[in-house]
Amino acid sequence: PHISHLCVVDFLWLTSSRLTFECGQYVRSIPCVHLHTTGASMGATLEDFNRAKDQLGTLKKDPGNEVKLKIYALFKQATQGPCNTSKPGMLDFVNKAKWDAWKSLGSVSQDEARQQYVDLISSLLAAEGPAVAASPTGGAKAYETLIVTTEDGIATIRLNRPQKKNAITLEMYNELMDALDVAGKDDSVITVITGSGNYYCSGNDLNNFTKIPEGGVDKMAKDAGDLLLRYVKAYIDFPKPLIAVVNGPAVGISVTVLGLFDVVYATESATFHTPFSQLGQSPEGCSSYTFPTIMGPAKAAEVLLFNKKLTATQACELGLVTEVFPDSSFQSEVWTRLKAYAKLPPKSLALSKQLIRGVEKDQLHAVNVTEVERLKERWVSDECMQAIMSFFQGKSKL
Repeated sequence: PHISHLCVVDFLWLTSSRLTFECGQYVRSIPCVHLHTTGASMGATLEDFNRAKDQLGTLKKDPGNEVKLKIYALFKQATQGPCNTSKPGMLDFVNKAKWDAWKSLGSVSQDEARQQYVDLISSLLAAEGPAVAASPTGGAKAYETLIVTTEDGIATIRLNRPQKKNAITLEMYNELMDALDVAGKDDSVITVITGSGNYYCSGNDLNNFTKIPEGGVDKMAKDAGDLLLRYVKAYIDFPKPLIAVVNGPAVGISVTVLGLFDVVYATESATFHTPFSQLGQSPEGCSSYTFPTIMGPAKAAEVLLFNKKLTATQACELGLVTEVFPDSSFQSEVWTRLKAYAKLPPKSLALSKQLIRGVEKDQLHAVNVTEVERLKERWVSDECMQAIMSFFQGKSKL
């Protein structure tokens, strides 16, 4: 019979609700969340991989056929390497879809595929309930918007709203401050911030601006300003080496605070964008001071005033990013390096950071206060309100 525009994945759902994956044993069908496979933990071991296979069968929701095909493809790539079988016939819809998914991974290494497999299963599990901070010493803590782990001397804070490109909500701001406070006081040697999925962070969730409290816009601006002041302060005062692992595009405040990190590693497909004037706002995160200091006033003006989006390579050339890695090896290379850093003497690292950063700490706090005061003025201005409304109107037409 003629199958017009029925897409392959819909056909899979109609014909094979029990689509299985060759993961050593039968794996039941599992349900739909948005696909995200690049944020992650520290170079997945074979034990991690086997654990993820077992966890796959515990999922309660069906992630949909696109994700199930991705799971299948990553498993095949991790266990057998690049696709090495003949392409199924056009009418063999199920096997052709599976073959295409595996083939699409190209030359991704088995180690990287294993890492992405573990990360994807972890993200699916996290999407079904609050993420729990796993620490070998116990002391678990639950977060709604983050995945926080402490292992091998590395405290990892992973933004975990991949379906919203890790846009920062008011709740996430508070959880990030709490996670930074815990990481600053625990036994970890270094702290890493990264993102789940294909985005590092898309900046502020602009829905934050639609929740007007009883006190009106003035009250909203005051509360948001106080929150932002405390949030940026948490970075300025952080006592240990702080490393950003930028696994994809970064926007807004996720970019501006990078000047407060000690090291920034980026995958080659990452971009860096601060569209403040486009939204009628002004810089924050101490970027009005750190960006001109790092990249020079003229280049900083292009970025902060005129919304210039930087590629990872451009950001590295300007000094905002420490090093750029190929997408295919980003996770494995970066985490191998971070594990080595975490073996260094912790007190030496912390004291050395204080020497490097201590000179400008008072200046950074003063800049933070000035930036927040200016933003509070911006948020209640007609210009800013019009710009944000235009953004939402444009978005609704897409």
